[in-house]
Amino acid sequence: MRPAQPLSFKLGILQCDQVAPDLAERHGDYPQMFRKLFESVLPGLDYAAYDLTALQFPETLDECDAWLFTGSKYSVLDDEPWIHRARDLAFALHQAQRPLIGICFGHQLIATALGGEVTKSDKGWGVGNHSAKMLQCPDWITSGCDTFRLLVSHQDQVTALPDGAQRLAGHDFCPNDVVQIGATTLTFQGHPEFSKDYSRDLLNKRQTILGPQLYQSGLQSLEQPLDDQLVAQWILTFLQQAISSKRIGQNQSEGSSSTHPSGKT
Repeated sequence: MRPAQPLSFKLGILQCDQVAPDLAERHGDYPQMFRKLFESVLPGLDYAAYDLTALQFPETLDECDAWLFTGSKYSVLDDEPWIHRARDLAFALHQAQRPLIGICFGHQLIATALGGEVTKSDKGWGVGNHSAKMLQCPDWITSGCDTFRLLVSHQDQVTALPDGAQRLAGHDFCPNDVVQIGATTLTFQGHPEFSKDYSRDLLNKRQTILGPQLYQSGLQSLEQPLDDQLVAQWILTFLQQAISSKRIGQNQSEGSSSTHPSGKT
């Protein structure tokens, strides 16, 4: 059930890459992108950013109320010390039932941390604006439970889900597009934080890598509408529910521990 009133909380952004300097001048870095996205839906949230690539990891799991792993140019299959440590953090956050979001690289990182599989797709690059079909409609989705469009930029994909994971959305190019694992972990292959202008600049930057056909189809796809704010609302509602449930559980636990065995406080 959605909280009766918007619930304020602190979101820890676990940064897994930096936007290229020439693009960051125009579009900001990943923490700024997410903050701009979420502020457009729920102003007044508190944020903290941790650059995992520089080994800036949280000291405890309770430093923030909820956590989000960003995208990255790296692959979760890369043998990098910070990636191994980030995977351990993802496992710890999920096991401790801390509200957790994964975006693109973060989606794949969480999947591998919990026993799923990620491979480099034989379908090549996913770029531009992709449409995904919702296969299930959890109660934190209050509107738009049909199809949605997000910008994407990836080669790797989640090819096997962790035990207990639910596939909520997918499409032909990326069947495991949105995944929920338990009541506190939610991941997306797409990028709700990307703007069309940033996606266009990214396509231009990677034009040679992508080749003319994929580059042009990616550009043309940007003419289609996006559902970035709808997905932002889904994410925030999911986090609000998870945080609210956690706080209720803590209050009940504290109430029980303060009660005398006789029933008197």
